[in-house]
Amino acid sequence: MTIDLQQVIQSSLSLRFASSLAKSLPPQWGYRIAYGLAEQIANRRNSGLVRAIRLNQWMASRESLQGEALDRVVRDTLRNSAHSLFDLYHYNHDFDATRQLIVFDSSFESIARRAEFDSQGLVIAGLHLSNFDLVLQWLCRDGLKPLVLTIPNPKGGRQMEYEIRKRTGMNLVPASVGALKQALKHLQRGGMVLTGIDRPIDKPQVCPRFFGRPAALPVHHVFLASKACVPVVITAAYLQPDGKYHVHASDPIEMVSYPDVEENTLRNAERVLAIAEKFIQRSPQQWSVPLPVWPDLMDQVPSNL
Repeated sequence: MTIDLQQVIQSSLSLRFASSLAKSLPPQWGYRIAYGLAEQIANRRNSGLVRAIRLNQWMASRESLQGEALDRVVRDTLRNSAHSLFDLYHYNHDFDATRQLIVFDSSFESIARRAEFDSQGLVIAGLHLSNFDLVLQWLCRDGLKPLVLTIPNPKGGRQMEYEIRKRTGMNLVPASVGALKQALKHLQRGGMVLTGIDRPIDKPQVCPRFFGRPAALPVHHVFLASKACVPVVITAAYLQPDGKYHVHASDPIEMVSYPDVEENTLRNAERVLAIAEKFIQRSPQQWSVPLPVWPDLMDQVPSNL
């Protein structure tokens, strides 16, 4: 019987064990164990998780990486993910210790200080870069109050993550038609709605181009921003050599109106993703999405040496 590595890693049992272990270990030992586990996962080259990361990193390199160079990037990506996961579970229960790990770039300061409701709503588009989950949990404990759209029907490890985030005071709303209506009203009142934009979805109605190819990515952030007449701001965190997570934000991206609904969605989504590409290219090995963003291209990725 083939073991689904991704299901094992993302099971509630695995995450509870990882959380308990991370809390009890000092960082010097925690990172060593995390890196060792990342290396073991990287060696499972035919697992769905490793193949997905390999595809996504190949595309982020604009299809230039191959062979050992691509293998090395996949290993580095998994090491960065393991580092972030350790920090998340080691520090997220300690408000003051977490604050010492976070540095807000001037581009993010206005978001960090923003009131729950302002004169205009704002869609915050998050990327799976580094440890934005740790940053967001700290921000919500500190009083930031966005409405956070999350994946529908979280199960297993995702359900555990959902519960942990809820305990920070985060206003989590699993995605649905009703959730989009709620988010739209929140924006029209001047609130913030935060959502991820780089996790692939099943059976997308439109596929915006991302790193030059159509991708199976959501476009609900564009729908919301267009309907509410509010801008989108991309946010991301980067682990820097000082061991801290530096948080950055893009300039506001105003939605451009096109007469055709599908064209409006597609073109604005691609405008947002073009800026997201630049954020990822600052540190591509800190970009980790556990699912194939371009599922139709899985068989085109250069094979391992």
